[in-house]
Amino acid sequence: MPRLAALFAQGLVAIWLAGCASTPARGDSPELAVDDLEGLGDAIEAQCALARPPMPWPTLCEEWRRERTQLRDWLGRRFEARLLRAPDGNDRGLITGYYEPELRGSRERESPSQVPLLRRPGPEWPLARQPRAQIEAATDAAATAGLVLAWADDPVDAFFLQVQGSGRLRLRDGSVMRVGYAGDNGHAYRAIGRDLIERGVISAQAISAQAIARWLRANPQAGRELMHRNARYVYFRESTPSARDALAGRDGPIGSLGVALTPLRSVAVDPRAVPPGSLLWLEAEDPRGGLLRRMVVAQDTGAAITGVPRADLYWGTGAAAGEHAGLMKGTGRLWLLQPRP
Repeated sequence: MPRLAALFAQGLVAIWLAGCASTPARGDSPELAVDDLEGLGDAIEAQCALARPPMPWPTLCEEWRRERTQLRDWLGRRFEARLLRAPDGNDRGLITGYYEPELRGSRERESPSQVPLLRRPGPEWPLARQPRAQIEAATDAAATAGLVLAWADDPVDAFFLQVQGSGRLRLRDGSVMRVGYAGDNGHAYRAIGRDLIERGVISAQAISAQAIARWLRANPQAGRELMHRNARYVYFRESTPSARDALAGRDGPIGSLGVALTPLRSVAVDPRAVPPGSLLWLEAEDPRGGLLRRMVVAQDTGAAITGVPRADLYWGTGAAAGEHAGLMKGTGRLWLLQPRP
């Protein structure tokens, strides 16, 4: 019976994958030899440690535990690469990067210049679905309602924390409070960099998260108005690593799959187009120079990540990761690695 259940589950995955536009890799198939595979085993192990790994990983995880010392051979023997294409047949799509920002702040308000990080309110809170500007104007009401999770020192850092969806708040005593996405106000996300380009403030070639942040800080009043053009507001929850992640030394933010993300191995994808937990081969321009070609795992999602080929590569925590992630925005290709029958 377990064997029949596993085969049935794999059949369901095959039906699901039939909805993804893909073609078998041919002359330009992924070359595993160019990837050192460092960290990939950690990403696979993280999802295999789940109580219920996504299909078809319950079967694959049994194999993985036997084959982990021969990872490269197992990947080449067990999986078939299929190039992902958009409905119009285009095999190139937007590849971006994201990271876990680290902010400074406190659990209690210490200064009028601090901004709150809010818990997800109940439906009875009248401002829960209002645009960003209205929610930010109601700081006192939110505090009175007990919705403030913590206070961030820098409004610009708090804004980018909402864009990324999770991060770390370094408190005065040196301890770290990790916060994760808990919901939003239901408004569409708007990339404010587009507005700066249209106004001629920053060129399309020079636009990056760092350039946007510098402009916002140099123009606080205009910057506040610009940030309000992104009406989407994100609510947070305090998050702690699971016992299994802590024991394994994995301390990345928790992705939508429920596992700690692995730098340069975890990606956010559209789960309607790519099954969660899938192995993918990523080929994109490396912001550090050259071409980035590596195996990644679909362990997260994002509001701006829709369709295929489309992915958001997780770079890690802190300023250096943020610099690289902010510069990663270009076209690339994705191959889906499907288990062979």
